[in-house]
Formats: sequence, C-alpha cells, structure tokens
Amino acid sequence: MTDPYAAAGVDTAAGDRAVELMKRSVAATHTSAVLGGVGGFAGLFDASALAGMRAPVLATSTDGVGTKVEIARALDKHDTVGQDLVGMVVDDIVVVGAKPLFMTDYIACGRVVPERIAELVAGIADACRRTGTALLGGETAEHPGLLGADEYDLAGAAVGAVERDALLGPDRVRDGDVVLALASSGLHANGFSLVRRILADAGLAPTDVLADLAGPVGETLLTPTRLYTAELLEVLGSADGSAVHALSHVTGGGIAANLARVLPAGTAVQVERATWSPAPVFRVLADLGGLAIADVEGTWNLGIGMLAVVAPGSAEAVRARLAGLGVPAWTAGVVAAEAPAGDGWTHGAKGVDGGAVRLSGRYAA
Repeated sequence: MTDPYAAAGVDTAAGDRAVELMKRSVAATHTSAVLGGVGGFAGLFDASALAGMRAPVLATSTDGVGTKVEIARALDKHDTVGQDLVGMVVDDIVVVGAKPLFMTDYIACGRVVPERIAELVAGIADACRRTGTALLGGETAEHPGLLGADEYDLAGAAVGAVERDALLGPDRVRDGDVVLALASSGLHANGFSLVRRILADAGLAPTDVLADLAGPVGETLLTPTRLYTAELLEVLGSADGSAVHALSHVTGGGIAANLARVLPAGTAVQVERATWSPAPVFRVLADLGGLAIADVEGTWNLGIGMLAVVAPGSAEAVRARLAGLGVPAWTAGVVAAEAPAGDGWTHGAKGVDGGAVRLSGRYAA
C-alpha cells in the first residue's frame, strides 16, 4: 500500500535515518545535566545547578544563518554553517555575561537527505561542545512545495544563566572606559544578501576563483563564524573579569549600531578605523560592487566580531588574556561622557536608546 504522506513528498523514513546519523554528534554535547536522549518530544535539562546561584537570571536568544546557506548549497559543503548558527545564537547570550546551558535547532528543508542533515547537525554539535552548550534537541521539517528539493534553512535558540549582580550592560559603562575590538574570522553570517547580489551582478559563481582570494570565492565566504563564548567566559571568571562592563556582538547593522546598543545614553565613542585593516574579503567584495569600504560599514563586521567595554586600568590585561586564548584584540576607542559633535553618529539601534558611535579616520592599509 502506498504511503500517502510519502506520495505528498514527505519521507518519514529518511527523517528517522537522519536522526540515527546525528545521534552520536548530539550526544557528545551532553553532560550529566541532560536527562534522556535524542528523540523525545521535549529536551530535559536538570536545572538544580541554578539552586546554587544567589539570584539566577535566565538569558535567551534565537537567530538563524540567513542566506549564507545558499553559498553552502552552491558548493555542496554543509559542515561549517552549523558553527555559524551557534555563533549567532550563543555569542548573543555571553554578551550579558551569561553562561549558555542548552540549545535547540530547527532545520527546514525541501527534501530530507539524511547525510546532509547529519552533516549540518554535526557542525552545530561541534560548536555547541566547544562553547559548553548542550544540544538538547531540535526539529527537522520537510517542506516539499515550499522549499526546493535541495533548499534548507537553519535556525536555533539557546538559554543561559547569569547572576543578577554580574549582568553586563550599559549601566556599568563609565566615562573613560576602553573599547576593545575582537577580531572576526571574516563575514560571519551577516550581510549575505548583499554578498550574493554583488556576485550575481559581477557574473560570478561561488565556485569561481578570484586572484585576491585563496581558492574559490565560496570557500572564503564559508569561513565559519568565530566563537567567542568560551574565551569570554574565561576572561569574565578571571581576576580582571569585573573590569569588563559591557560586550557587543557585531552582527546585522555593523560596528556602530551594535556598539551603540550597549552604551548608556549621553555617552559617545569614536571607533578609530586606523586601528585595523579590513580583511581582503571585505575589500574584494566592496570593489566588485563598486562600493567604498565605508559604504558597507552598516552591513558587514569589517573584521570586528565582538567589542568589549573595559575599565581603563584593566584593558591591557584583558587584551593580553584574549590574545593568549587565541582571540586577537586591540584598542579601538574610548567612551566619552559628552554629547557628540558633528555628523555621522549612530544613536542607539534596534529600539534601544543608547549611546552614540561614529567610525572616524581611515582604515590601515
């Protein structure tokens, strides 16, 4: 007898096969706090550890990878975008000083290819393991007719915890605080609609090779998002941890808008472009699109994936510790408690009435 659901385009057997293939990857992220295994209707996490906290606050974040998945699909390379997903979600949680506890993922696809789904989840699970996050569960949904047979989308959500008196944010920021820039690994997972438009207008495919980039352009574009959570939590737990007053994850909107969100109203920061040089991928894409590098400052991170606002007396110690943990960092600006003068300032963002930020000067060569 024919399965009417299969005839409609949904292969439940393939879905079961995908779960079998991903089980080992998911289990590698589990600690004794995870109850049960893969496949339950709900993931279970033992929250009794929170009982040892004085005033625990839960932090949550949700995000996706966006149209970067189209580059992965074009190259049939699916082992990196899972890290992008974890970076987009979990590194938002550490911004408030929280330690991530667990994450769930959601994969929508036009057709379940078990090996591809397992590859995606393996990337997610590996990044979860590296950030100390349990991959508690998820969903793979087959949407024939809505998505093409080889199309898919990734999204996820995570929950973390932090002591109330350890919350980071604008209320801790002070006049004279130093803004440290933490290097990105590349584009991360933002602004890919512009990337894809530039490539299309230039008549380039992700498989094409450009002289200024090593290998196919798509390989450079798929460089996974740098993960900051483990390193930042180590810094926050160190003797200099209390000197870190705020963190900003540079995602959609670029450097100025995201930094402005974590500054108190009435303060201003001039981020000095001369303190770093955007990586070749940013310059190549801007040139292909006939754009000045300043034109894309509100779209791409341009080499800064995270910003830390630190008390001046501890800024060098924090920078050195980050460098020792493999995260290059440098001083990019200083917080001033004064009204900004002139044009080009970004005042808050995403509904936040925050401080003002402006990028000034010229980028280093």
